[in-house]
Amino acid sequence: MAMAENLLKRYIFASDFDQTLTFNDSGYVLAELVGISTEEFERKAKGMAKISLVQQGAELAYLLLHDPEFQAKVRKEHLREVGKRIRLKSDIKLLYQLLDAGIDGHQFDFYVLSAAPVEIVRSALEDIVPEHHIYGTEFRYKPSGEIDTIVRATAGYGKVAVLDKLLVDRVAGPDHVVYTGDGSSDIHVMLHINSRDGLTIAVSESPNVSQIAKRTVLSSSALAVLAPILEEIAGWERYRIRTFFEANGRLIQEWERVRTDWLTVREAAEPTPTESVTTGPKLETANS
Repeated sequence: MAMAENLLKRYIFASDFDQTLTFNDSGYVLAELVGISTEEFERKAKGMAKISLVQQGAELAYLLLHDPEFQAKVRKEHLREVGKRIRLKSDIKLLYQLLDAGIDGHQFDFYVLSAAPVEIVRSALEDIVPEHHIYGTEFRYKPSGEIDTIVRATAGYGKVAVLDKLLVDRVAGPDHVVYTGDGSSDIHVMLHINSRDGLTIAVSESPNVSQIAKRTVLSSSALAVLAPILEEIAGWERYRIRTFFEANGRLIQEWERVRTDWLTVREAAEPTPTESVTTGPKLETANS
């Protein structure tokens, strides 16, 4: 019975990396490090995204493999150096420790699933998250350190494949998953988790993910994602969550909950006579 109860309260916590646990994108940091202008990197990445050349989030991996400038300049040691230069959000280590220790009988296994090269993520999170809990895009290298081929890309649907394997390995139910992300590369995995009653949390106001995620949290602290986890999974009230944060040396200074409606409004085309239907009073324009 005790073992069954432990399984029922065992969860997987999975997080994106770029702009979810960090303040900047690893691709921009890498471009700057090897002397490629951020404008040029942005032009190339956006161009690929626009024509859907690669899976969402895999633009950097494609450039590292196929762009002559990146091929000529980037070596394995550059990827590790990028990890040391990236600005991390505060409290990632505390978040890992609290989830790893368990909260109110709920056990959370912390993983990072990123489209970024795995060397970058592991370097950035060294001594914070164990290497074997970090999944990123993997390359095979030449003896010179130059990238040779790609082994695995953890972007788009690639994140779903990794997550499903973790569920089997960790013997967790599909509804016992918490995922946090910020952008288009997280759409596939969030939709997958939502369809199986897991909890998805957006950490940006990007309509790509905020309209899909069940909760949205904006904060410079990685610890902020605990608020919806404790509300939705542990069933805690706000006062108890505040007390928990304070007991761990953190104060929730502001906590504002708002609902955001994303609307795009433009002038409508004039209807044809057969389409014209009066449904109520018309708005008068300034010229009428």
